[in-house]
Amino acid sequence: MSDTDLASVLAGARLVPVLTVPSEEMAGPLADALTAGGARCAEVTFRTPGAERVLKAMAAHGGLAVGAGTVLTPEQVERAVAAGARFVVSPGFDEEVVAKCRELGVPVVPGIATATELMRALEAGITTVKLFPAKSLGGLRALRALAAPFPGVRFVPTGGIGADQLAGYLADPAVLAVGGSWMATPAHLESGAYAEIRRLTAEAVEVCTP
Repeated sequence: MSDTDLASVLAGARLVPVLTVPSEEMAGPLADALTAGGARCAEVTFRTPGAERVLKAMAAHGGLAVGAGTVLTPEQVERAVAAGARFVVSPGFDEEVVAKCRELGVPVVPGIATATELMRALEAGITTVKLFPAKSLGGLRALRALAAPFPGVRFVPTGGIGADQLAGYLADPAVLAVGGSWMATPAHLESGAYAEIRRLTAEAVEVCTP
């Protein structure tokens, strides 16, 4: 399976909620809120002790194509896939992570921040990359500057993107999908604000709908 199969996993979805979930108990209500808002996929970051269990619970929900984010090692790839991850996202480019994803047959989206890193990804056969951290790198202007010399590369910009920038990113033909955490922040989850998560998700999905 190649990285281009990410498009098949996303099945046309252009919004990837990026989730840092403090507790496994939040997984079910969160999945309910996201799907009620119209989301079709989600990325669970491996930043919390219970991330593996959260991913497994959200994958079992059935309403979302769930991937693993902030994956740093081949061992984490194995754990993520065993928990039901349909795709793997990494903050940077690591050849061993890419190789393990290919061995296990899951799409991998490595993070890049420079033209040199993008060339390394292309040498490895990767044509869909995560621009990270998008806002700090210069946002849409940086994405366009990077995309210009590399026709055919698709980007999933992530990092510091808010609802007000979503439409601008989606309008760029080099953008496959946009990753964002504003729809379901740890603060939303800690306070049980699932109705707000549903509302914010629905608003974002509407922006993504042609």
